[in-house]
Amino acid sequence: MGVSTAALARGILVCAGLTALAACSTTGSGEVASGINPNTIGETNDPAAGFENVKPGSEQDFILNVGRRIFFTSGSATLDSVARATLDNQIAFLNRYPQWFAKMQGFADDPGGDAAMVSLSQKRADAVMSYLVAGGIAPNRLWAKGYGKDRPVCTRTENECRVQNRRVVVNLQEKRDETM
Repeated sequence: MGVSTAALARGILVCAGLTALAACSTTGSGEVASGINPNTIGETNDPAAGFENVKPGSEQDFILNVGRRIFFTSGSATLDSVARATLDNQIAFLNRYPQWFAKMQGFADDPGGDAAMVSLSQKRADAVMSYLVAGGIAPNRLWAKGYGKDRPVCTRTENECRVQNRRVVVNLQEKRDETM
């Protein structure tokens, strides 16, 4: 009853794999076998460099902790569940900090001419503004403007790039300024 060459080779590969796996394991103290403690590398929720001292109610707080960008599918001004969740956070922030005004800046990167893109981007900005008003934000604190294809985030033609341009950016302002 001899062992075939193929069976022997499989056995060697299994042993090599288990040895490699053992070398990657951690010790009981949480330290990686190579001596690096993964807890000193950083955590997902660590403050971003330069933002350790963000004041509650500040524009930085809004950008980092609430979110100011709402994204749309191609050719649409309909708010999806992700957009509504972000807008619900914006409503809570704007209710908590009533000193802020907000400008909705709509953008588009969809098939169609310039006039169609300005119209679609305005509809997107208006949809965001209407949702905020329906959530209790006073309309006199808000205004919306569509910019069409102006101010792209990404200029390549791949879909992964273009979807970044189908957005509304909510910018906080200390006073109402419709010239922006």
